[in-house]
Amino acid sequence: MNRRDFPKIHFYDQEFVDIYDKTWTWLQDYCMDPITGEPMPEGLFLYPVNGQFIIDQFETIFSSFFLVYSNRNYAANQNLDYFYSHQEENGAIRWKYDIHTGEPVFDQTNPEGVGLPLFAWAEFNLFHKSANKRRIKEVLPNLKRYMDWIDSTFKAENGLYMAPFQASTMFNAPRDGTCYPVDFNSALAVNALFMAALGDILNDKDLMFQYKRQYFSLKTRINSLMWSPATGFYHDLDTEGSQLPVKTIAGFWPLLAEIPNEERAEALIAHLTNPATFGAEHPFPTLSADSFGFSEDGEGFLGSVYPPFTFVVIKGLERYERFDLARECAIRHLYLLLDSLFPQSKEEQGDLWEAYKPCKAGRAVMAGNPDFPRRKYLFYTGLSTVSLMIENVIGLSISLPRKTVDWTIPNLEIMGIENLSLKRNMITILSNKSVRGWEIQMESEKLYYFTINILGQKKKTLPIPSGKCSMLIDKL
Repeated sequence: MNRRDFPKIHFYDQEFVDIYDKTWTWLQDYCMDPITGEPMPEGLFLYPVNGQFIIDQFETIFSSFFLVYSNRNYAANQNLDYFYSHQEENGAIRWKYDIHTGEPVFDQTNPEGVGLPLFAWAEFNLFHKSANKRRIKEVLPNLKRYMDWIDSTFKAENGLYMAPFQASTMFNAPRDGTCYPVDFNSALAVNALFMAALGDILNDKDLMFQYKRQYFSLKTRINSLMWSPATGFYHDLDTEGSQLPVKTIAGFWPLLAEIPNEERAEALIAHLTNPATFGAEHPFPTLSADSFGFSEDGEGFLGSVYPPFTFVVIKGLERYERFDLARECAIRHLYLLLDSLFPQSKEEQGDLWEAYKPCKAGRAVMAGNPDFPRRKYLFYTGLSTVSLMIENVIGLSISLPRKTVDWTIPNLEIMGIENLSLKRNMITILSNKSVRGWEIQMESEKLYYFTINILGQKKKTLPIPSGKCSMLIDKL
């Protein structure tokens, strides 16, 4: 097989396979030379906005989570490196840059141009798909100076961080009065956790201790100041440190940071299946359904479903081993993306969109803004059609440096992945039902360790040799 081919997925619903394949096909139109604007596989991942090319930190970080599955057809680190190359002497990395001028783009709502601090999370994920330890050594100085800038610019006396809520892109969310955003503080906790993990990879004990201390400090403050037992939710704080009543998707970021204990996590996760709050037909609205101003049409962050926020919630569910709910929500989300790609109404335009309606199929709308949502916004939708498809629908979790592949599924179905490149190792894992029962067929160029976890039924770890092999589930 040509190593430059994309990995193939197998699933009983062919429409899921088709939308996955189409994502890779469409992607070539958005990888381009930043100077000429010509398509170029090794170029930057860009989307034109009013004739301009603006590179965005939020989009860059999240798109890296699906670009890692391109079998190196597209570089998942290319856009990240652009941000590191524009880091200022004080450590600042701004949330957006104009590609043509190389200058940062500021906004009156975000005068420092700060984005959600998640670079370490992205780099940790890249490491587990590439095993490139040298890259960690190269980028770690950038990451440390960036964290120092965040500390010196935004940290308050109470140990939390003051930043505009618009840093998370939630431009019109009803979060006025927010001084300490729950998503920014939780994202910083996530980043500190993965900074410690990067230190562990490099065997740097001082770095590990420094960022674990920062993580636990933030965890304690978020739990003590932002959690409301009355609502079972995490809230933004105002300048006085009082909780603001509105419930937005930002309140689920603590799941990703593993901040709530089991009891609080249960209360928080219960909102995801409660139709009165976040248990909408399309997982997950960015504003609670019982909030003033909630719109079934979306209206930006007044209820729209944005794929990166759905991705964050699903990854948070994984942290608490709610794999069944994570998979169920991923499948529902993908079916509603398909409904928007192939609408039943001839009047409705079919495409992949930046944002979707929360209570029925279709793209979100915003009064007075005909450009919303953006079509084929692959920075966002690639997370759903590629990452969620591989990691939550099929259920694979892959780590090249650990030489492990974990397959977590609630029940056996005809599905799998074929010719996924793991650096110098091509792997195939497929499940089929034969006359002998359920059988998993595997092919690999090198030995790795395979863990199958059929939830509530069987869990087994086995060494998989190079070459072809198969196993019968009934014999495990």
